[in-house]
Amino acid sequence: MAHAIQTSGLTKYYGDAPGIVDLDLEVHVGEVFGFLGPNGAGKTTTIRTLMNFLFPTSGSGTVLGLDIVRDTTDIRRRTGYLPGDLAMYDAMTAREYLIYFSNLRGLDANAEMENLADRFDLDLDRKIKDYSTGNRQKVGVVNAFMHRPELYILDEPTAGLDPLMQQEFQELVREVKSDGATMFLSSHILPEVDKIADRVGIVRESKLIAVDTLESFKAQAHQSITLQFIEPVDVSVFSSLPGVTSAEARNGGTVMALTVKGEMDAVVKAAAARHVESISTRADELEEVFLSYYSGTDDAP
Repeated sequence: MAHAIQTSGLTKYYGDAPGIVDLDLEVHVGEVFGFLGPNGAGKTTTIRTLMNFLFPTSGSGTVLGLDIVRDTTDIRRRTGYLPGDLAMYDAMTAREYLIYFSNLRGLDANAEMENLADRFDLDLDRKIKDYSTGNRQKVGVVNAFMHRPELYILDEPTAGLDPLMQQEFQELVREVKSDGATMFLSSHILPEVDKIADRVGIVRESKLIAVDTLESFKAQAHQSITLQFIEPVDVSVFSSLPGVTSAEARNGGTVMALTVKGEMDAVVKAAAARHVESISTRADELEEVFLSYYSGTDDAP
C-alpha cells in the first residue's frame, strides 16, 4: 500500500528532553489518521518535524514520497497545514491573508476560498486582529483546505470552533477523503476522531505505543451485562466463559453481573439455556479505552 507519510526511527530531542523518540509510522494514502495523546506526549513535535519546522535529531521520514529535510518546499506546496499555535498577520484582512498564501503556492484558490468562507460563516473582509479565537481558527482551516491538496496535516483543527462548525469541519473531511485526499490530524476530541478517523495512533511520553483501526480499539472495550433470572444460577456457569473478565452473583444467584470483552456469543448461549427475566447492557465509552493507554499503567488493553 502506498504511504502518504512514512517515518523510520524519527527522533527529536530538545536538549536532553525528548520530543518524539524512535517513531516508526505509516499513514496510508486516502485514509484519515488520528494522532492522539495527552499534552506533551509528542504530537505537535511530530507534526513540526514532518513539516521541517523542527530538524530531526535522528531517523528519517517522507511525506508524499519526499524527504522531510531535503524536499521541504515541495512538501509544503502539496500539503494543507494547520498548526496548533496559529500565528497570522493581524493587520491583514482574512481575504488579504488567504490570497497571500494562495500566491505563495502559485495557485488561484479564490473560488474555493469564497466557498469555504461561506460554509464556515467567515467574514473575509475584517481585520484578523478583530477576530475571535474561533474566527481565527476558521481562517486557518480555510487556508489549509482552499487549494485542495493531496495531504492535510492538521494540529487540533477544531480548537475554538463551536459545535456547529465542528460538524461542518467533519463533513469537509469526509468530502476531501472521498476525493482521495489523505489526512493526518492530532486531536483531543475523541468523539470527533470516532466520527472521521479510519486508524488511530496513540503517543505517550514521546513514544508511539499503539496503532490500530477504530474498530479494533472498540473491540477492546468491555461491556457490562446484568442478567436477571427466575431461578438462581451458579456463578461458575458464566465466570469460566470465553471473554468474561468478571462475574458476580447477586440476590442469591438470581442476578448475574458480568463484564465481557469481545464477542458475547458464549454468554448469550449460556443465558438462553436458562429462564432469563431481563437483560441490561452498557458498553464502555471509546474514551475509556483510550484513557487506559494514556494512564501510564500496565493495564492498557
